[in-house]
Amino acid sequence: MPTKSASEISTHPVNLRVRDDVRVLIDRAAKAHGKTRSDFMIDAARRAAEDALLDQTLVQVDPESYKHYLAVLDQPPSGEGFERLMSVPKPWQA
Repeated sequence: MPTKSASEISTHPVNLRVRDDVRVLIDRAAKAHGKTRSDFMIDAARRAAEDALLDQTLVQVDPESYKHYLAVLDQPPSGEGFERLMSVPKPWQA
């Protein structure tokens, strides 16, 4: 698939109302990263959008696998690792 050149990519304005203290914070962070306010905000918004979409993972399994999964979750914790974790002194009980 051919890529578009910079002159072929269209951009659209997005207007935001932001408190002065938030704008100052964004400007400081943008300057620390060597970016403009717009570039910094676009990068941050894009990352947040990707994270929001990636957090919506759908896993589909057959009914038998789902029953097995629920059965495993319903079992009480056990094993060497669990026993070791439970035997560690609690900081709030010291």
